[in-house]
Amino acid sequence: MWNRSYLILHGVENRRPEGHWQHELAMGLREHGEQVFYPQLPDTDRPKLVDWTDAFRSELALMRGEKIVVCHSLASVAWLHLAAADAASANPVSADRVLLVSPPGPQAFEWDVIAGFTSVGLDLAGLRLAEHSVRLVCSDDDPYCTEGAAEHYGRPLDCEVDVIPGGGHLALGDGYGRWPAALAWCLDPSERLTPNA
Repeated sequence: MWNRSYLILHGVENRRPEGHWQHELAMGLREHGEQVFYPQLPDTDRPKLVDWTDAFRSELALMRGEKIVVCHSLASVAWLHLAAADAASANPVSADRVLLVSPPGPQAFEWDVIAGFTSVGLDLAGLRLAEHSVRLVCSDDDPYCTEGAAEHYGRPLDCEVDVIPGGGHLALGDGYGRWPAALAWCLDPSERLTPNA
């Protein structure tokens, strides 16, 4: 019987490459004996919001015990849409803890491939993203969130925020392969998300 399980959700054009911090996180959690769901989301090059949120629901239905969700990039904004869609539902999808990493900002949605995921119009202050805790981790120089995710998302969501100086999009090309701090947070929510050395 699992007492907790993890759902790791990737961003656009991500095929879960070896070396990416999410791939390394999945492997690290499994080495700790944890139950991990790390799906390849549909149409990763030209995603559709409804297909991704449907996939989130399907994966969540398989999880047992405490449900911990880790989103990177576009998946973070898709999670916001899922919460907004479920706000009036009698049976909303729920997670116990959620980590949002590097959500793209409003200007990023000018790219037609992800335009349907735009966060513009979402009442961020009214969203319930998790039962117990939500943490946002972002950098101060993300080219996909020039508005600053700490201000644009963290403030209205009123969640815990960790800002990584000079971390870019917190992706593999930014030096975020194995990321010990992400694993530490997954195992203990009191841990802070800190930069890779």
